[in-house]
Amino acid sequence: MPQQIALIDYGMGNLRSVGKALELVGADVRIVSSPARVGDFKAIVLPGVGSFGPALNNLKRQKLFDSVRSFIGTGRMFLGLCLGFQFLFETSFEEGCFRGFGLIEGTVEKFALKSKKFKIPHMGWNNVLQRMPNAKEMFKGIPDKTYFYFVHSFIAKPKNKSFVSGVTEYGDIFCSSVTKDNIWACQFHPEKSGKYGLKLLQNFVTCADKRI
Repeated sequence: MPQQIALIDYGMGNLRSVGKALELVGADVRIVSSPARVGDFKAIVLPGVGSFGPALNNLKRQKLFDSVRSFIGTGRMFLGLCLGFQFLFETSFEEGCFRGFGLIEGTVEKFALKSKKFKIPHMGWNNVLQRMPNAKEMFKGIPDKTYFYFVHSFIAKPKNKSFVSGVTEYGDIFCSSVTKDNIWACQFHPEKSGKYGLKLLQNFVTCADKRI
C-alpha cells in the first residue's frame, strides 16, 4: 500500500519551499518527475508558479498530465497549489486558450477589476472566507478570515459553487479554494502562509493518512 506523498516536479513549481513545509508537518515527501511513479503514492501535491500554457506544456512533455489526472480518479488525496489549483478547471485563457484537467467545470480568467487602486498581479496577504460545509476538513483548526499569501494574475471561476471552500475579496470576490471529494486546491500559497498555512498542509496529510 502506498505510504509517501509525491511532490510533482514538472519544472515550474517552487518545490523546495513546498517540500520543506510538508516535511515540517510530518509528511514523508518524494519529488517525482516520472509518470510511472505517480501511482505509487498515497497522495500527490501539484504546485506551480508562472504561466498556465508553458506549465501545461511541461506537464504533457513529461507525460505527467494524464498520470496525475488518472491518480485523482483513484480517490487518493490530491492537493493543487496556485497553478496546480488552476489546472483542475476546464479552460484557461492565460495568453491563449488551454484545456486543463476538466475535473471541475469552469474557466481560469484574468482579473477584471474596475478600480485602478487594485494592482495586478494580486500579490501579498489577503484573507479567506470559509464556505461551509466544504471548508470543514481543509480549514480545520484555522479561524475564518485567516490571511494567506497570494501571487497571481488570473482567477478560477467554477460553475458549480458547491465545490467552493474559500473566497477572497480583492476588488471583487473570487474563488480562492475548492474541495471536491478527494480534491483539495487553493489559489494561495500555504507553504508561504505561516502557521495556518502549515496547519492546512497538516490537515491534508491527516486526510491522506485516513484514506490508506
